[in-house]
Amino acid sequence: MKIALLGSRGIPARYSGFETFYEQLAVRLVRRGHEVTVYNRSHFIKDVEGSYQGVRLVSLPAIRTKHLETLSHTLLSTFHALTQSYDIAYYCIVGNSPLVWLPRLVGARVLLNVDGQDGARQKWGRFARAYQSGCERIASWTAQVLIADSKVIQRRYQDRYNAATIFVPYGANVVRDEGEEALRKWGVQSRRYLFYVGRFVPENGIDLLIRSFCGLRTDMKLVVVGDAPYADDYKKLLLKLADDRVVFTGYAFGRDYAQLSSHAYAAIQPSAVDGTRPALLDQLGFGNCVLVRNSPANAEVVADCGAYFDGGHPEADLPAQLRKIIDQPASVEACRARAASRIKAYYQWEWITDFYEDLFERLRVGAPLVSYDDYLQSPSGFRRKET
Repeated sequence: MKIALLGSRGIPARYSGFETFYEQLAVRLVRRGHEVTVYNRSHFIKDVEGSYQGVRLVSLPAIRTKHLETLSHTLLSTFHALTQSYDIAYYCIVGNSPLVWLPRLVGARVLLNVDGQDGARQKWGRFARAYQSGCERIASWTAQVLIADSKVIQRRYQDRYNAATIFVPYGANVVRDEGEEALRKWGVQSRRYLFYVGRFVPENGIDLLIRSFCGLRTDMKLVVVGDAPYADDYKKLLLKLADDRVVFTGYAFGRDYAQLSSHAYAAIQPSAVDGTRPALLDQLGFGNCVLVRNSPANAEVVADCGAYFDGGHPEADLPAQLRKIIDQPASVEACRARAASRIKAYYQWEWITDFYEDLFERLRVGAPLVSYDDYLQSPSGFRRKET
C-alpha cells in the first residue's frame, strides 16, 4: 500500500508521542514492503531529509506560532498529498479535523487519531479551547475512521458525540541500556534518581512534581527530560521552583534517553490530561516502576505495575506518594518485575503494526473493520502473537 502519515512534527522522533508512534509504525511498515511517506516540519527537523530508514520524508514549512504551526503545516502537507495517489492518509491531532476530508476527494482512505482530551490542555486560551471542542464534534464527519488511543477516549467520543472510534493503543519496546555514559554526563547515579520525561507544558504537571519533590528530605535527585517551543515562561517557572537536586537535561534521545530511563529508581508522570501517554508505555518497557495520577486512562495502562496519587488533591498526595516509593524499595522492585511483562502481553509495537496493516488493507478493499482486541484474538492475530 501507499501510505501517508500527516500532522506531526515528523521523524526521527524528537518531540512527543505522535512522532514516536509515526517512527515506530512507518519504519515497520516499510520493512513489510509498503511505501510510506511522513510529512516533516522543515524548521523542526533540519538534518534529516529525503528518507529515514526507508521511509520517504517530505519536508514542508509552517507558520511558526503556537496556534497556527500545526494547522498550517498540515494544510500544506494535505495539498501535496492530493497529488500522490495515496491509498491511506493517516492524520494525528483532532485540531486537524477540518482538513482531513480533502484526501477523500482523490480516493484515499482517511483515518484521524484524535489523541487525548486536547481541549483540556492549559496552554490553550478560550478561543483555542472552543476550536478544539468544535474539531472533536466534526471529526467523525471528516474522517472515515477515528482512532482512540485509550478506551477512556473511546467512551468520551461515544457518549459526547455518538461517534464510533476504533481503539488502538500505542506500543513500547522492551529494552534496557546498561551503559552509564549519560549518567556521568548529567552527574547522577544508577537507582538514585526519580525520572520525568515529557513536554514542558502546564498540563503535564511538571511544576507540581518539582514542588512535591523539593519539599522532601532525600538525597535522591530528580531528572527532568524534555522541552517545548513557545514555553519560555513555563520553563522559567520550573527553573525557579527547582533546587540543586533537580537535573534538567533538555531533550534527550537515543542512548541518552535509554540509559537515563534504564537506571531510574522510578518514573513519575503527573499529567492531568486523559489519554494514553507513549512516554508512560516507554517507561514500563524499560522496566520501571511508575507513579501516575489516578485517572482511568492511567489505570488502563499501568494496572499493578506502579503507584498512584490522588488527582483530586495532588498537592497533598503527590509528596506523600513520592515519600512512600522512596521508602519502599521492595515494592518498587516488585513493580519493576511486572512492568516489562505488561508491555509484552499487550503493547508490543509489532502487534500494533500487524493491526494497522490489517486495518489499512480492510479500508482499502472495503472489508468490515475489527477492533484491536478482537484482532489479537482472531486466527491471524493469535498466530502472529504465537510466533
